[in-house]
Amino acid sequence: MNYLWAFMILIGIIYGSITGNLQGAADAALSSAQEAIQLSLTMCGVMALWVGLMEIAKDAGLIDKIKGTIDPLLRFLFPDLPEDHPARDPIAMNIVANVLGLGWAATPAGLQAMEELGKLEEDRRKGISPGPVRKLGIASNEMCTFLIINISSLQLIPINVIAYRSQYGSVDPASIVGPGIAATAVSTMVAILYCKMMDGKRRA
Repeated sequence: MNYLWAFMILIGIIYGSITGNLQGAADAALSSAQEAIQLSLTMCGVMALWVGLMEIAKDAGLIDKIKGTIDPLLRFLFPDLPEDHPARDPIAMNIVANVLGLGWAATPAGLQAMEELGKLEEDRRKGISPGPVRKLGIASNEMCTFLIINISSLQLIPINVIAYRSQYGSVDPASIVGPGIAATAVSTMVAILYCKMMDGKRRA
């Protein structure tokens, strides 16, 4: 990505020099930089609000209740994951945060979940934990499933997109909610179906 952006900037400067509009390119760069700062401030405010609400919900015990509600879903998605494994909580937290549209808040939980799943795979190779063992350097079934579910990410409230639309003057920024739910619901169902098909082939 660094090479791509550097190439685009270089092409812009060269084109501006050739066409005699180098000042226009400089003005566009400064304007874009200012716009990027304004957008960052907007996103920081939105994310601070929702992450704060997430922490309040966590302290109030609401997140734990939600995690308990989706426990059957976790057993369906990760049938080989032990019931008491420490990866279950960050996986549930990540899914809840993504459903609420808090992608940034979901990232730390996602990283923790991957770390715990990596430890689980090491324990399987040592014969400490039950479950299928993959070759060294190959992601486990749980890792692959979690990554695909994370990427497809069913979202009830696409906060980031709403904030972007509001920043750029949309008349109705929240109108994306319906299409967003439909699109992410389809992508998540396809992701789950794919994971189950591949897991079925592995078990066959």
